[in-house]
Amino acid sequence: MTSSSHAYDIAKKYPSYSYVLHEFDIDKSYINNDEFSYFVFKNEKKLKHFYRHSLERGKKILPKIKGLLMGEGVSDLFIYLSMIESGFSSLAISPKKAVGLWQFMPNTARDYHLTVCDTYDERCDTTSSTSAAVAYLNKLHTEFGKWYLAALAYNCGEGCVERAIQKAGTDELSILTDNTLKYLPKETRTYMKKILLVAMIGENNALTFSASGTAPLKNDVTEVEVKGGTDLKILAKLLKMKYSVLHKLNSKILNGLVPTVQKRYKIIIPIEKIFAFYLRYDMLDTVPVHKSHLVSHYVKLGETLESIAKLYHTQSSEIMMANHLDSNYLSVNQFLVIPVSKKIFEKISIGTSK
Repeated sequence: MTSSSHAYDIAKKYPSYSYVLHEFDIDKSYINNDEFSYFVFKNEKKLKHFYRHSLERGKKILPKIKGLLMGEGVSDLFIYLSMIESGFSSLAISPKKAVGLWQFMPNTARDYHLTVCDTYDERCDTTSSTSAAVAYLNKLHTEFGKWYLAALAYNCGEGCVERAIQKAGTDELSILTDNTLKYLPKETRTYMKKILLVAMIGENNALTFSASGTAPLKNDVTEVEVKGGTDLKILAKLLKMKYSVLHKLNSKILNGLVPTVQKRYKIIIPIEKIFAFYLRYDMLDTVPVHKSHLVSHYVKLGETLESIAKLYHTQSSEIMMANHLDSNYLSVNQFLVIPVSKKIFEKISIGTSK
């Protein structure tokens, strides 16, 4: 079997490869890299076994880890870095005395405000160690500008990666991890390939590590059109679904905001949400502006969400979210809190005081 046929098998077997490479800032052409193809061919069975056991071991802590990653702007795919580091064992100890889910050495742990002493080691705490890892990864990304370089530096250190880039004259992954050129240590060259392979295995299964277990499969989703500028977080609330699932289905929308270059864009939603979409999405007539002030309002006979929104120069969708409404149905004398701008709030306050 030739290396080119290996590459073909990877793309065919793991259609998630495009998403995985994108999340690590790696060019899609890397899927055709001969060394990576051979690595997958030789290690796929072993890493699938490792993946299953790691997932079983860590299933109770994965939602917490993923939430901490995404909450600070790190892709949830870095959960696979933790998998490779520790197999999701919070008590893992390396021969070099690195400890915990993220395998912090004592000095690095202290640099990120983790307590390391004879009686207490925060490297073994899921929340503390993950928060420290997120801070470290964000620092590395700021320093190197690409997520795969941050992952490499996480393994071998900033100085090692800086020297490798300087010697190679490039930061291209295929060159830095080339087994003949050896710009990086063997462990680090293999490390990145392991992360990518387990990520493709995991994302191929469409795992979200959420309470529900899995994201919708391809035959459970559909395309809909949204306006440019639509906020996926707000849309997720209107559809009563997790933002992380909606974002994963639309991973090309990097910051959760649909671009404004075009008036309309196609996005993917779970097919079970199609009725809710057409019922509620039209309320997002414009890009919502989050209001910093609230006023109270009792619904009068004949009033609707639209008329109340118009009265306070706000939007129906913001009223729905502020009051956790499931539909646009209102009842007489129903109490609502209305998000308004500072200007409207002051205008209402002056009118009330007279």
